[in-house]
Amino acid sequence: MIDFINKLPKAELHLHIEGTLEPELMFKLAERNNIKIPFESSEAVRKAYEFNCLQDFLDIYYQGAQVLIHEKDFFELTYAYLLKCKSQNIRHAEIMFDPQTHTERGVTFETVISGIQRACDKAAQELDISTLLIMSFLRHLSESEAFNTLEDSLPFKHLIAAVGLDSSEQGNPPSKFVNVFKAAREQGYIPLAHAGEEGPSEYISQAIDLLKIVRIDHGNRILDDSSLIERVKNLDLALTLCPLSNLELRVIDKIEDFPLKEMLDNGLKITINSDDPAYFGGQLNENFAVLTKALDLDKNTLFQLAKNSIVYSLLDSERKTALVNELETFYSPL
Repeated sequence: MIDFINKLPKAELHLHIEGTLEPELMFKLAERNNIKIPFESSEAVRKAYEFNCLQDFLDIYYQGAQVLIHEKDFFELTYAYLLKCKSQNIRHAEIMFDPQTHTERGVTFETVISGIQRACDKAAQELDISTLLIMSFLRHLSESEAFNTLEDSLPFKHLIAAVGLDSSEQGNPPSKFVNVFKAAREQGYIPLAHAGEEGPSEYISQAIDLLKIVRIDHGNRILDDSSLIERVKNLDLALTLCPLSNLELRVIDKIEDFPLKEMLDNGLKITINSDDPAYFGGQLNENFAVLTKALDLDKNTLFQLAKNSIVYSLLDSERKTALVNELETFYSPL
C-alpha cells in the first residue's frame, strides 16, 4: 500500500508554504540573513514541535517565518516543497501564503510573491507540476489590515487564484471579514476559508453564507450539525482535511479517531492534505499512509480521495481532465 500511495497521482489543496520550512533550511536562512532564532540546533527546533493547540503551533510558526527576508528565501522555501511534490507524485499543488506574516516585518508583497512564483514557474518547466496560489488573510488581525493586503495584491492578481482565511480561529469568526471577502470576490479572487477546525460548526455556516466560499478548509466540526452536512453536500463543497495536523494540534487524540470514514459514509467530498508538513511530521503521502494503516483503507478509497483532490481543485477543466485520466490510467476501481 505504501508503494501504491507513493505512485498515486494526486493534488494537494491545503498547504501553507511557510509551514514547509524545515529546521535545516530555517537555520541556513537565519545564518545567511543574520537573524537570531531562539534555538541552538535543528534538533532543538524539532523538539519544540510539540503542541497542545493551534495557538502553540502558531507561536513557533511565526517565529520561524522571521528568517524569510529576500526573494531568494521564498524561492528556496517553495522549490524545496515542490521537489517533495515531485517525489510523492503530487501533480498539482494549491499553495497558501500569508503576506501579512512578512509585510508587517517590512518585507514587501512583491518580494514574497516573486520568490514563490519563480519557484512555481521552475516547477512547471522542470518538474511538470502545476500550481495555483492562495493569498490568505490572518484572522487574528483586523479586517482593515486585510484590506491593506488586498490592495497590495492588486498589481499581482494575475498570479493569485484565490483568497483564504487562516490563523487563530477561536474568537475570529468569518463574519469579521465579510467586507474584504466581498471586495476580493469583486476583484476576481475565488473565496476559500479555514472553518470548523477548532471553531464551531457555525463558523462553517458563516463562511458559506457570508464569505461565499467554494471549498471548506478543515471543516471537522461539520459532524456536529446534520443539517449542515446535507447543505454542504447539496452545494457540492469539498473539505480539505489534514490528519497529521489534527493529531499534532490535539483536534483528535489519536489518528484512529480521525473522522474520515464517518464523513465519507455521510456522502461528504473529502480531500487529504498536509497543512504544515515541516511542523506536523509528514508530507502528503505520510498523511495517506497513517490513515491507511489506522483506518484500514483500501485502494478504492485512496483512489477516490486522490480523484477528489483533482476534481475539487481550482484548475481549469482541461488540466483536471488530463490529471483524472492520468489517475484512472494508473488505477481503475473494482
